[in-house]
Amino acid sequence: MSLVGIVTAMRAEAKCITPRRLPFNEMVHLREGTAIWVCGMGSKAARQAAAGLRDRGVSALMSFGVAGALDETLRPGDLVLPERIHAEYSHPVALEWRARIMQHLPEHVKIAGGTLATSQQVLTSEAEKREFSAKNGACAVDMESGAIAEIAANAGIPFVAVRAITDPLEFSPPPTLMGAVYPDGSVNVPHLLTLILRRSVNVSTLLRLAPSMRAACATLLSVVKHADIELGGTFLPQY
Repeated sequence: MSLVGIVTAMRAEAKCITPRRLPFNEMVHLREGTAIWVCGMGSKAARQAAAGLRDRGVSALMSFGVAGALDETLRPGDLVLPERIHAEYSHPVALEWRARIMQHLPEHVKIAGGTLATSQQVLTSEAEKREFSAKNGACAVDMESGAIAEIAANAGIPFVAVRAITDPLEFSPPPTLMGAVYPDGSVNVPHLLTLILRRSVNVSTLLRLAPSMRAACATLLSVVKHADIELGGTFLPQY
């Protein structure tokens, strides 16, 4: 029996797959054929999760979540299904698996291909994004897919990335905001309020971030709804 291992960095991403409150940093079986691991942000955490899933017998790995746009034509809610992942090394995805996912999706979902690059740090300005894009030839960026792709390549198992755009090229979360975010993506509310009071973070910035995240999550929910069989099976609420 095949077992798809899905790696997500943040709980908000995982909630697009299951309503369950998942434990942090461990493998959870969602149903027959599907397992998930909420690992936290960054390559180190993603590598640990992917290796953990590999060691527990998954036969394929998926990077699932959000990404930042490096292409000015990509907007919040657009879906990136890359043909290639670029980090320290370049890794192809399983193109047949990718094609099957695309076939299931409704026409209203805008899909981009190309290269998804992994950054070791959050890109916090349009200038940083443009420089990173020029260096890596990528249309979008995240912080986890490169490590997951590397584990899959070394294990000789299929890999695919499913990433929805949150921040467009011209807008990025300010670096000060990252201090108010826990590793699983949840918000440290007291710290955030302190940043707002000190005017280190503008309320207008937060108001812009929220709808972008909602648009990305709506797209990920659409992927789960229409292409669930390619994520390892039909997802049903389990409590």
